[in-house]
Amino acid sequence: MHPQLLSCQLPKPFLQLNGRPKYRLNQRRSAYLSSATYKEPISAEKQGWDLGRFFKTLYFFNGPPSPAKIVEFIIEKLSGSSPEESEKKMGTSDYVLVVGATGGVGRRVVNNLRKKGLPVKALVRNEEKARKMLGPDIELIVGDITKESTLVAQYFKGVKKVINAASVIIGPKEGDTPDRAKYSQIKGDSPEMVEYIGMKNLINAVRESVGLRTGKLLFGFEDDVVMGGVSESTFQIDRTGGEGGKPTGLFKGIVSTANNGGFTSIRTKVKNKVRKYELGNSHKELRDCFWHNLNFSSPVDLSAYDGFELRLKGDGRRYKLIVRTSTDWDTVGYTASFDTIGGQWQSIRLPFSSLRPVFRARTVSDAPPFNPSNVVSFQLMFSKFEYDGKLNPTFVEGPFELPLSTIKAYIKDPITPRFVHVSSAGVTRPDRPGIDLSKQPPAVRLNKELDFVLTFKLKGEDLIRESGIPYTIVRPCALTEEPAGADLVFDQGDNITGKISREEIALICIAALESPYACDKTFEVKSVVPFSEPFTVDPENPPPEKDYNIYFQ
Repeated sequence: MHPQLLSCQLPKPFLQLNGRPKYRLNQRRSAYLSSATYKEPISAEKQGWDLGRFFKTLYFFNGPPSPAKIVEFIIEKLSGSSPEESEKKMGTSDYVLVVGATGGVGRRVVNNLRKKGLPVKALVRNEEKARKMLGPDIELIVGDITKESTLVAQYFKGVKKVINAASVIIGPKEGDTPDRAKYSQIKGDSPEMVEYIGMKNLINAVRESVGLRTGKLLFGFEDDVVMGGVSESTFQIDRTGGEGGKPTGLFKGIVSTANNGGFTSIRTKVKNKVRKYELGNSHKELRDCFWHNLNFSSPVDLSAYDGFELRLKGDGRRYKLIVRTSTDWDTVGYTASFDTIGGQWQSIRLPFSSLRPVFRARTVSDAPPFNPSNVVSFQLMFSKFEYDGKLNPTFVEGPFELPLSTIKAYIKDPITPRFVHVSSAGVTRPDRPGIDLSKQPPAVRLNKELDFVLTFKLKGEDLIRESGIPYTIVRPCALTEEPAGADLVFDQGDNITGKISREEIALICIAALESPYACDKTFEVKSVVPFSEPFTVDPENPPPEKDYNIYFQ
């Protein structure tokens, strides 16, 4: 044990053996020991139990299993499925959320997603209207993007992607002409409420669910503030030891195989308090290791991501990351080992699929797969043994030191859009110098009269770009009820005018969700058919399906 760790107020080792010889497990493992590394045989001391310390430790780790947990375990074994597996069977993940689902574009998005067999949730204000329009089998979330209190986070659980077709309602004035000479007026909520404040509320509601391009920071530094609630007395903070002289965490200690070894643990961010506890010569499966443990104050949903990424300066040794999805005191830990390169800063990615269920240093074949939607803690460990009980080939006794600057959840490459937004062509034109307004669409000419609708649409776009969510912004020209299928023009710079089918825009939005070529792009789109000419499709000879990736590229 490191001298710093000998200050534990509880003097006796935890869970000592009473009158028993060596562990049978130790005898089995002794065949693996290298004489170059391990000088002494491993054995257990014959000491008595400290019952008081046992219960104190037990309740520190949230107490023993409750009767309800025992019943749940029995039911699980009899039924052959866990709650996590049942949730998967019910299809509670990977939804596409359609916002503005009863509008002209939104309802077409819903219909086309269903044709593709994709799970859909629709955010609507009027449940009765939506049910009549979308059918009885669509899952509805009743809420209003202009009212933040209606966008409860739990409603969006399982939502991985969003298509936002919500828009301010512009209706014709009384006595308007067919060519919209008098144009129209705002009906309902103002452009500022819908296009800007509504966008802000929507982004805040789905951000955790859909994920960020740069990942979710679990431990690290933001503006010189430690993120993750570590204790500097055990997991040290080196204010200048990171890359470029920046701060970094420092995982360090001394490991020994003497007297069956030992381990130390720190628990942080439990009810906003830093708590630490030191254990030695304890569980036979937990000997000869040194770990740092981080608990989150509440479970973290990482289902939008694909794995953990550690930024560290290696020392040539192999370490383990152990992640837990339960606060129970004695539970499965999902474990992955990783090798480091001595003296080099490196990024190490551990896909969720690489995490193996381990219980008491043994893999568990019938455990459910790792569930990233309920992460409660993770541990960084340097140990003599691998997750399967074999020896760590890089293990040596003595001091170790591993600078660790960040741990975050990441989205794997290639990244595809998680938020597709239907905006409008013309949003940058009202204040553009030198533009001939007489040649512009009515919304551009009458932006001020329409309560600056295009101005607030542009501000809403900027919120998406600044959010960190992988996005696509589609700016259609004038929308029509014509069928999809016409040849298209994609452009950037906000200069084109024309028309495009709502059905075509719906198909473009759905295609963008799966295309890395559409990620983080803003573009205008119209058909090649002039506004004055109708476009029709022969049902006996429909146009071929488009490969929208060609346009996105």
